[in-house]
Amino acid sequence: MLDAIRWDSDLIRRYDLAGPRYTSYPTAVQFHGQVGTFDLFHALRDSRKALRPLSLYVHVPFCANICYYCACNKVITKDRGRAAPYLQRLEQEIQLIACHLDPAQKVEQLHFGGGTPTFLSHDELRQLMAHLRKHFNLLEDDSGDYGIEIDPREADWSTMGLLRELGFNRVSIGLQDLDPAVQRAVNRLQSLEETRAVIDAARTLQFRSINIDLIYGLPKQTPENFARTVEEVISLQPDRLSVFNYAHLPERFMPQRRINGNELPAPAQKLEMLERTIEQLTAAGYRYIGMDHFALPDDELAIAQEEQTLQRNFQGYTTHGHCDLIGLGVSAISQIGDLYCQNSSDLNGYQNTLAAAQLATSRGLVCNADDRLRRAVIQQLICNFSLEFAEIEQQFNIDFQGYFGALWPQLQGMASDGLIELDRERIEVLPAGRLLVRSVCMVFDAYLEQQNRQRFSRVI
Repeated sequence: MLDAIRWDSDLIRRYDLAGPRYTSYPTAVQFHGQVGTFDLFHALRDSRKALRPLSLYVHVPFCANICYYCACNKVITKDRGRAAPYLQRLEQEIQLIACHLDPAQKVEQLHFGGGTPTFLSHDELRQLMAHLRKHFNLLEDDSGDYGIEIDPREADWSTMGLLRELGFNRVSIGLQDLDPAVQRAVNRLQSLEETRAVIDAARTLQFRSINIDLIYGLPKQTPENFARTVEEVISLQPDRLSVFNYAHLPERFMPQRRINGNELPAPAQKLEMLERTIEQLTAAGYRYIGMDHFALPDDELAIAQEEQTLQRNFQGYTTHGHCDLIGLGVSAISQIGDLYCQNSSDLNGYQNTLAAAQLATSRGLVCNADDRLRRAVIQQLICNFSLEFAEIEQQFNIDFQGYFGALWPQLQGMASDGLIELDRERIEVLPAGRLLVRSVCMVFDAYLEQQNRQRFSRVI
């Protein structure tokens, strides 16, 4: 079975390395300032000519309260008025981008992330969606995957009703942990009742999919109290779950400096949390999709993985990897053909550039032939847990073993350790290696040796 996982503590200890999450290859660490708006316009023209479908990501950076663990690009403020000038520039960006695309290009996927998208007032959300519909070909028949991230402390029944009315049919709910001591330690007090109310509203209003985010490795967590959180979450029956490993990087993310490092669980406790969580979710019928993600068997992600059509991009696992991804808003990343580009991560810089009628593209890269090849290899491994050499050889006109000959000793070592099965035709990630698939992908990463591994979280 695709979702089979075998827990092997010895293998985990040996291969639990720091490395990328491979929402892209090359990763965002490789982005550079030589990519700008000219490259973006060129990529948009190619997208328009090919009439490729679109996936839109809209970043709303504002939060009313700070969560100490958070590593997202955000602006903490109680002043709701700060959204107005941002929305003005965001609408300018939407208009500037859309005029380089064809109205026939359908938006199959839309996602509002943050920050807290529902920081915006109901009127602001209406106006923003109206502007998107005016300039992009959003589907009107509810067939698109239109999702939004929800903080249950910032949403109620009327908010959920508005979102459904505006065309959203998927929600991703931040929960992280239900234990009050853990919540106090990370400054995110959120009751089970608040979370259940939002989920009840989503179900009543016929949202198509509900995802819940959890984090293990937070201060004051223990295997016992995290197991209780997982048990409560299972009772809520979300369609999908994301169970993230908390990466404590206070030197990079200032809010994490407020976390008491002495209160973090030991590595052995984190492993026990993950092992128990997998046992609980498997017993409840969830399938392991990969990279911290679980889904019920009838979920689109689980079906796509069975059919080997699952893909991965900056929005994580997706069934819309064939779309050109256009990121809108501060720090947002686009992936259009072979171009990756990112907007300025500084709010004032983003707003000032657009005020001058210029796009805020600040960095990125254009994939070369080797990047495209390795991207295809990593995508197959991380989505399907398998790789057929013949497919890659045919697609890229190479001899697989000849091209990657220098990597063969590493792959043979992983095969000897029981991480993968390796022969002249394919790689199969074995049940004991599926939790460690990032480590397998890292073998094919041409940039990894040049990078500071401290920039990345550990695999487990």
